[in-house]
Amino acid sequence: MSETWTFVCASAELLPGEMKSTFDEVTGTPIVVFNLDGELYALEDQCTHDEFELSSGAFDTAEASIECVLHGARFDVRDGAALCAPAYSPVAKFPVKREHDAVWARDDRD
Repeated sequence: MSETWTFVCASAELLPGEMKSTFDEVTGTPIVVFNLDGELYALEDQCTHDEFELSSGAFDTAEASIECVLHGARFDVRDGAALCAPAYSPVAKFPVKREHDAVWARDDRD
């Protein structure tokens, strides 16, 4: 588990409907952060079906989902839940915060 927050971007660089990706500096875990109508959510940037980066896919703000470009698996950006086959396992959800005009996230798994 990382206790260190990782800088994602300046707050002004992540507007509603946008996403940004980064790597947790301690664990090396890829993280993607979503701005859904002003609320921030962070998930592991890896599809649970085929270990491909979710940030390459389409962020659908109407459905609050991200679709993996490889096989079409979709995940809820708010909690990481798998929404359709071929993915059945959720994506890890991580803490995210705004502080000092910046967006920060971290892998908090044990």
